[in-house]
Amino acid sequence: MAFTTSLRRLLIGLLFVMALCLMLLYFNESQSLLKPASSFLINSFDTRHNKLKLVADVADNFKIPSEKAWTYKCVNQKCVRQHYSNKNEKRVPFTSCSMLCGSYSKIWPEPTKSYIGTSANSFNLNDVQFKIKTPFKNVENLLESAFSIFMEEIKDIFHSSSDRKTEEVSKSSTTANYKERSPLDTKHRRHNLTNVNIFLYVIKTSEIHLSLTTDECYNLTMINEHQTVEVRITANSFFGARNGLATLQQLIWFDDEDESLKIIGSANIADCPKFNYRGLMLDTSRHYFSVESIKRTLVAMSHSKLNRFHWHLTDSQSFPFVSKYYPELAQYGAYSSNEIYTRDDVRDIANFAQVRGIQILAEIDAPAHAGNGWQWGPEKGLGELSLCVNQQPWSSYCGEPPCGQLNPKNNNTFIILQRLYQELLELTGPTDMFHLGGDEVNLECWAQYFNDTDLRSLWCDFMQHAYHRLTIANGGQSIKMANVWSSGLTSMPCLSNKNFAVQVWGGSQWSENYQLIDAGYNLILSHVDAWYLDCGFGNWRATGEAACSPYRTWQQVYKHKPWQAMRLNKQQMKQILGGEVCMWSEQVDESSLDSRVWPRAAALAERLWSDPQDENEYAISKETFNRFSMFRNRLVQLGLKAEPIFPKYCAQNQDECV
Repeated sequence: MAFTTSLRRLLIGLLFVMALCLMLLYFNESQSLLKPASSFLINSFDTRHNKLKLVADVADNFKIPSEKAWTYKCVNQKCVRQHYSNKNEKRVPFTSCSMLCGSYSKIWPEPTKSYIGTSANSFNLNDVQFKIKTPFKNVENLLESAFSIFMEEIKDIFHSSSDRKTEEVSKSSTTANYKERSPLDTKHRRHNLTNVNIFLYVIKTSEIHLSLTTDECYNLTMINEHQTVEVRITANSFFGARNGLATLQQLIWFDDEDESLKIIGSANIADCPKFNYRGLMLDTSRHYFSVESIKRTLVAMSHSKLNRFHWHLTDSQSFPFVSKYYPELAQYGAYSSNEIYTRDDVRDIANFAQVRGIQILAEIDAPAHAGNGWQWGPEKGLGELSLCVNQQPWSSYCGEPPCGQLNPKNNNTFIILQRLYQELLELTGPTDMFHLGGDEVNLECWAQYFNDTDLRSLWCDFMQHAYHRLTIANGGQSIKMANVWSSGLTSMPCLSNKNFAVQVWGGSQWSENYQLIDAGYNLILSHVDAWYLDCGFGNWRATGEAACSPYRTWQQVYKHKPWQAMRLNKQQMKQILGGEVCMWSEQVDESSLDSRVWPRAAALAERLWSDPQDENEYAISKETFNRFSMFRNRLVQLGLKAEPIFPKYCAQNQDECV
């Protein structure tokens, strides 16, 4: 009898275990449809190495404080500030009013086509679930990392804003401890929170490295039904889906009155960039910039939908890259042992950029702008690698001190360039575009050594030989497009317009713009009179011209539409690959980088993304001012010290100052 009872208990136990296993299997199967996005805050992205804690790096006094004295009402499609005196009436923060008031788009850069609703729902990060659907495993992995960044940045914005709330509560001696409250802590969840289900679809291509033919378009729809906001982002490539996530993030904000995250309830957006090349150049030779500051720049680029980081890595002043094959370049060329970029640094930056939809274009400038770092050739038995290094008077041999120009008759020079190209290609990933430099060759320098040579042809031979070495470095495969800076030498069409694109940096009215178009070259526009962000800070030398003036305002950056002024036909428009803002660093270092670049670079981003038609050819609309001001505030929330575009009064009182 005891044996029968024990057997019965054993069978009941086995049945219970089987039922439990079936329930777990069913639960896991159902969860495969939608995963809790909060898991991405700790699992799918390695925060120790790849996540930059941006908000934590911002000085406390730079944060945008809560404005408890004011409430805002939507009157005639603009937010009107009122003193908050009626405590029985709910206060409406400025951000919530701005997101819900008015029929104009709230997104920067402005989407191609969009409808955005005027109602919002509160949600908790615990209420966000996601689903990635793509037949390509590599795309799925990259999208998971991109989604992790999306979640982390929203969490950072929540904590940054709730931290401010904590400080205010502490000052008023209130006992509630908001700082310890986590957006994932369900104990503090408010009533009537909305579920947010996000679906990401990439249906066409497995490419995870940007090219000139990458489809970056996306469609985003948001539907609010039964206390659930369903978001669907559909794209043909990873890059399109990532752009969709960047747009979705701008439809989410923190409401400091409700102390909750909010999301727009309905939207329908169809969006495509006008130009495939939307770049930002940073010069890290004249001043060194830390890896962290470069990453911060990449974060802002990703939210602006800029997609090419042109890294002017070396120049005659310094050579900060530590080459595996030729460490002497950094030993002789770096400012110090701390102001260098290792191979791991370059790889880390490239990976950081890739998941944010950005391609790294690292430039070793040649043959000019190559001095310090190249002096060691004779003692290593390689001959003179560079000529005119630090030669005086410098004004006779280069555009600014110090001088230096690679030796076009020394084959070792090209061998070194080939190895450098090989390293950079390995570290930054597959590409159909590479920047070879080529700017401001000084013929007087070479004339000291090659008097019997056609010096102009010597430059052409150098660039063609450099392209040949680039092909070898790329495993024998030709890079589709080699970029060179415009100069007096590019006006003689000796380089193939099939393999070379010209980055035009001269004035927008210079004849070279038309000559290069007529010669069949593809162009990247970086006109000095509009898109040089280093201009306007005065001469940095006691004598001579050493700076461009005046300062390029964000309005100038935004209003510059050279393709319109040039009256290009459809075929000629295809030769305009896009544009790039340039930050040369004679007068900027890490301490001032953010405010010099942002938000002005974002003005270029909208011009190249949607190129919106302006009602007034000379003035900027009130709606554009409002969107740009809101975007600048988002950059501040992300941890950038972006400069303001007008007094805060103007931000709080829409349309009064413009």
